[in-house]
Amino acid sequence: MRQAAHEGNPQAQCYMGVCYQNGQGVTQDYHEAVKWFRQAAEQNDPVAQCYLGVCYLNGAGVPQEFGEAAKWLREAAEQSDPAAQFNLGMLYETGQGVPQNYAEAVKWYRESAERGYPAAQFNLGVFYETGQVVPQNFEEAVKWYRAAADQECAPAQCNLGLCYQTGRGVAQNQHEAMRWFIRAARQGDKTAQHNLGLHYAEFEVGAVETEETAEADGEETAEAESP
Repeated sequence: MRQAAHEGNPQAQCYMGVCYQNGQGVTQDYHEAVKWFRQAAEQNDPVAQCYLGVCYLNGAGVPQEFGEAAKWLREAAEQSDPAAQFNLGMLYETGQGVPQNYAEAVKWYRESAERGYPAAQFNLGVFYETGQVVPQNFEEAVKWYRAAADQECAPAQCNLGLCYQTGRGVAQNQHEAMRWFIRAARQGDKTAQHNLGLHYAEFEVGAVETEETAEADGEETAEAESP
């Protein structure tokens, strides 16, 4: 693989970059990773362009530079790389490296979501739930939350649980809500853990109240039966 990379094969160069980035079979070295990503990116390899863009986004192996991140992510996004499309959407949503533009953010999230990228599916669902840029549509929000949740995206699982809990976009179903909260909570989602805690607390309070009501009814019956 190294020989192929040295001979100019862009896929091999990208693979070398990933190895150096993750310390996979070599000593981890972000600068070396960037070197290989750049060589492949300059040959128009979209995966390498995305990796290079993310390096600039995070300041890994290069100084953090959002404008440079946007440049490389756009190169990859226009070649239909879903991770690049998602990250470019994030830049438009936050206004980092590009003018803030929610419509552009939604455009790139949709491109990525339709290619099955779970984080983009989740973000697109949020836009539909809040009605920002797109018409508010709870059913459409549920559709995208579910697509992401089925791929174990914890925030999407939590939001899908909330939709079931409140009956937004789906028939209200507390059992389904708890099922999705549990799946998200197992992945460490704090909101889902909080919602589960509230549910169990309400369940315990309800059980105590039921027990106290039953005891009170029993006492009233016993008094009525006493001569």
